[in-house]
Amino acid sequence: MRTRPRWRSLARAGVAAAVLSAAIGGDVDALDRLVFEAPAADEVLLKVLRGASLTVQAEADKETSAQSLYAAARADYAKLLGALYAEGYYGGTISIRIDGTEAAGIAALDAPRKIGTIRIRVNPGPQFRFSKARMKPYAPGTRLPPDYGDTKVAKSTAIVAAATAGVEGWRDNGYAKAAVADQSIVADHTTSTLSSQIILAPGPRLRFGALTITGAERMRAKPLRKIAGFPTGEVFDPAKAEKVAQRLRQTGVFRSVALTEAETANPDGTLDYTLALSEEKLHRFGFGGEVASDQGLTVSGYWLHRNLFGGGERLKVDGEINQIGNRSGVIGYSLGARIERPGTPVTDASAFAEVRAERGELFNYRFDSLDATVGLSRMLSDTLSAEAGLSYSLLRADYPFGAYNYQTLSLPISLTWDRRDNLLDPRGGFYLKAGVTPFYGIATAGSGGQFKADARIYRGFGRDDRLVLAGRFQIGTVVGPTLFETPPDLVFFSGGGGTVRGQPYQSLGVRLSTSAGNAISGGQSFIGVSGELRADVTDTIGAVAFYDAGFISAGELMSGNGKWHSGAGVGLRYDTGVGPIRFDIGLPVSGKTGSGPQFYIGIGQAF
Repeated sequence: MRTRPRWRSLARAGVAAAVLSAAIGGDVDALDRLVFEAPAADEVLLKVLRGASLTVQAEADKETSAQSLYAAARADYAKLLGALYAEGYYGGTISIRIDGTEAAGIAALDAPRKIGTIRIRVNPGPQFRFSKARMKPYAPGTRLPPDYGDTKVAKSTAIVAAATAGVEGWRDNGYAKAAVADQSIVADHTTSTLSSQIILAPGPRLRFGALTITGAERMRAKPLRKIAGFPTGEVFDPAKAEKVAQRLRQTGVFRSVALTEAETANPDGTLDYTLALSEEKLHRFGFGGEVASDQGLTVSGYWLHRNLFGGGERLKVDGEINQIGNRSGVIGYSLGARIERPGTPVTDASAFAEVRAERGELFNYRFDSLDATVGLSRMLSDTLSAEAGLSYSLLRADYPFGAYNYQTLSLPISLTWDRRDNLLDPRGGFYLKAGVTPFYGIATAGSGGQFKADARIYRGFGRDDRLVLAGRFQIGTVVGPTLFETPPDLVFFSGGGGTVRGQPYQSLGVRLSTSAGNAISGGQSFIGVSGELRADVTDTIGAVAFYDAGFISAGELMSGNGKWHSGAGVGLRYDTGVGPIRFDIGLPVSGKTGSGPQFYIGIGQAF
């Protein structure tokens, strides 16, 4: 016998029953017992069926209203039938009895005012396979889901996925109004097979037409359109349309961005779009803090102005006070301002200017610095970005044997490839940032170049990636000047939260010797290696074990005297929903730079 599954009519009937029953009043009384039986189902199918049942969910939620339980039971016919179809069962039977009476036979006006027992029994019948799984016409490059094929289990979800893939394949080729024109789905119960054929209607190949913008109150039209980069006249591509919306979201100016294509195409083969915007508040501020036993307390804050001149400009002023309560008693600070204008000079690029002043102490010398930079950043793809700038730096270092001024004019260039699945708590993907900074030295400073790279990789295991292995490798070197001629802000240290936990902050350096005396300086070369094992203990609590190692050498390209040190420890994570709060405790493992435990508290993973 061949039948055509009536999925839509059954679903509509279940929903209608639920809606009608919700309007019927009833006394409140607890459900005494729920029995859910599917004797012929395996564990996987039983779990799917129970997960689909509204009645099971109502019992779990301790629902006591008779009218709600009746509505859930009536709706479960459609819900359970849909779950069976999704797993390839088209000959199943479903019985749902309320105190011995089949729920489907209880009229809505006769809904019970009290329910004692609900018994659900599902006989799935045989699992069907595709005798034929077809779709036409195919667009070039269409990739059908692997579950949609001859002799495969005939899951209804595979049919839906295939139809979706077919339509998206045509849209990816410029046919914006492609749709499913017809489908033939026939079940043969004598052979337990399903024949499926999907007919697509590609429609005409279209081009992007006009863009209408609503909701832009403070944003000027010209820079808005330049930032959006709407591709008027180009062949339709859904990825390009999504990119328009993404560019506007990344500005931070808008609370919501909705780009909608017109229902019908224009006679000239173009497709118009409407862009609906809702602007964010102009100002935002925030603050944070971090505690490390070797560095003391760090507090920070920022103030942000969005859309400063009506062109999406972002002005951010931020400050930090650090080393509060550390052993030296010297308090450091950082104060900076950055203004950035998107869509300048072209779409997907931004121009920026930044100035920053800092004060701090390292080993037995103090420093004050002032940096000013102008530059451009450019998104090369969704995951690849580049930045280049021109920077002037002035730094004064007060060594025990005297004060020295370093001035440099530099050209920092960096490339970032970020494919992490989550910035604050990655469980998969990788991150790579590489930079080169050629610099010209004035006065005490020499000339040369700094090279550095930071690579991170993440791999999740188990259900929902509850176990994560994370690794990090850092490398850097300065070539050209001698160590004494190298500005202190370009040399490398090791130790602390960003390099080797368990060792004091920037505790590994090299001895800088002059005729006037000695001091501890950073080295011209650095290697850092870190590994973490992260595990979810509960939905909100996580545990971490880590090992870090760092190497500093006095000379360029890892030459000269060099030393290693390492640290290891454990930590806890508390998931706030936005990102984890981090608490780590580390101990030194090797090297002569530290003793005793070091503590670290912050937001987000260590790397």
